[in-house]
Amino acid sequence: MSSKIKYRFNPSTHSMEIALWNRKEFLRKITWPFVGGLLVAVTAFIIMALFVPSPKEKQLQSKYDAALTEYELLSKQMDGMQEVLNDLEQRDANLYRALLEAEPIPTASRLRGSMDAYYYDSLATRTGSQLVADMARKADQLEKSLYIQTKSYDEILGLAKETEVKMQNLPAIQPVLNKDLTRVASGYGWRVDPIYHTKRFHEGMDFTASTGTDVYATGNGTVSFSGWRQGFGNCVIINHGFNYESLYAHLFKSLVREGQQVKRGDIIALVGSTGKSTGPHLHYEVHYKGCPVDPRNFYFLDLSPEDYDRMVQMANNAGNMLD
Repeated sequence: MSSKIKYRFNPSTHSMEIALWNRKEFLRKITWPFVGGLLVAVTAFIIMALFVPSPKEKQLQSKYDAALTEYELLSKQMDGMQEVLNDLEQRDANLYRALLEAEPIPTASRLRGSMDAYYYDSLATRTGSQLVADMARKADQLEKSLYIQTKSYDEILGLAKETEVKMQNLPAIQPVLNKDLTRVASGYGWRVDPIYHTKRFHEGMDFTASTGTDVYATGNGTVSFSGWRQGFGNCVIINHGFNYESLYAHLFKSLVREGQQVKRGDIIALVGSTGKSTGPHLHYEVHYKGCPVDPRNFYFLDLSPEDYDRMVQMANNAGNMLD
């Protein structure tokens, strides 16, 4: 069966003629639809690639979002840890070190980071995440701060042990028991000399008691002197360490020798009236760094507030010395 004959109108002859096969026109007719379809397909592919994630990309994005959430939670936890550490540092400086009379750690030393700023900037560039760099900075600062705080606590522990020894050594009780006292004849300060009747500075306290009354060491220490001293008569001096000394004068008798270790409350002598003295009493002094200080500031271990007030009143009212 023959193919169907096609005709077309020839405008030159104004007549219908048999349409001959035109290769160029054929190619044009089949090429443009193909090219158009191809362009549509490529455009659709590009749109899909740019705006519609693949299953693999969706999976990676999900993992990234989960990791980002974990990083943010860790960052908040680090902030909380830093707040706790800041509180410990404040207690360290304002409480523990203040009580132990130690210098606080300089703030600049605590804030100094482990790395310089360039390291964190480069880390953000390498990882593509500023959050990672910020977390690294926080972790480094926490590590440095924890190290410093640990060393500080080691130092505080050593100071506390030293303070415990110091508290045992401080001359912190009366050298004569209250029950044995007749009165506090004179306190620390300007008083009238009993012999020359002129005012001079009295560097200790006079406790009136009967001859032979027990005299107690007021703190742990080593006897640095036991013998006769001009003006003081029989005298005992105890070195308590930490720049403290206590002196006991006008004794009837010393019961200790030089170099002997004594503890607070040990009986070291007996009250007398030797040397420049007008009656039986104990002249007692406390020295710090070689200078006399008011002994009444150190009776905090064996006097109630009421007893302390009464003793201070008696010392202030006593205008004459016995030595």
